[in-house]
Amino acid sequence: MLSRTAENLYWLARYVERAEYLARTMEATLRVTALPNTYIGQTNEWDSALLTAGVEDGFYDTYDDANERNVVEFLSFSPANPSSIRNCIENARLNSRSVRTALTSEMWDTINSAWIELQEVWGKGATSREELNRFLRFVQEISLRFDGSAYRTMLRNDAYWFSRLGLHLERADNTARILDVKYHMLLPEKEHVGGPLDYYQWTSILRSVSALTAYHWVYRQTLKPWLIADLLILNETLPRSLASCYSNLVRNLDQIGVAYGRQGAAQRHARGVRNRLEHSNMNDIFQRGLHEFIQEFIVDNGRLGDIIAKQYLI
Repeated sequence: MLSRTAENLYWLARYVERAEYLARTMEATLRVTALPNTYIGQTNEWDSALLTAGVEDGFYDTYDDANERNVVEFLSFSPANPSSIRNCIENARLNSRSVRTALTSEMWDTINSAWIELQEVWGKGATSREELNRFLRFVQEISLRFDGSAYRTMLRNDAYWFSRLGLHLERADNTARILDVKYHMLLPEKEHVGGPLDYYQWTSILRSVSALTAYHWVYRQTLKPWLIADLLILNETLPRSLASCYSNLVRNLDQIGVAYGRQGAAQRHARGVRNRLEHSNMNDIFQRGLHEFIQEFIVDNGRLGDIIAKQYLI
């Protein structure tokens, strides 16, 4: 496979996954901000949405205040934000056009129809809460349709494996960032851990990674920060956990290595991160510092992206 084709498939999957994550983040934020002030206190949930998306600096270059209208516009439709949902879907379509023959008709139809509907129906943005919720559901459904069609219709070859690399690398980064933001930026210093604000913030985070129901299935008790961290970091049965993402990254990189008859730095680095996750437990992570653990993971995850690019995509 040409490196340009592999790169387009890789970034196509990343853009679709990023768009869904932004939609889920905004949907969860809307749920929290709809609560009475007695529950959510004086926190700015929209500022935390910017932090989890990693676009805070770019936002404040354009806007002065992180309110609902500005943040929704910036994360959803703003051409000034390279990671806005509109730009993610547009870039996904550009990448899919470049590798049209490597995609199944179902995958192409999903991306192309999403782009057309984005222009026709959502060209002027969402003018009400009801329209915004419909838009966010539309984005999530596009991602589910794309991922489902890829899983059900693609040959298990290098095109599929490079696509999965992009998906799981992006997903791991998203999960790590939202968990880090919660522990260090969402909860005010004066707020009681385990209080109403803490509970609703954790609920919103689990919703943003589609893990609220999974949490209750696994632990069968009320929300507890260390159990939520355990679910999102170490529980390999949760598709969005760090452990699950790296299990899939190692598997797909190994498939590529076998197909091309050569292992490399990407395979070694991914195995190293997975092994650290496999040999970690929450007591050790908390003693060392959750923030430090996640920051190291984010750096390692970014380094894997760089290594994959140098090994296969350039």
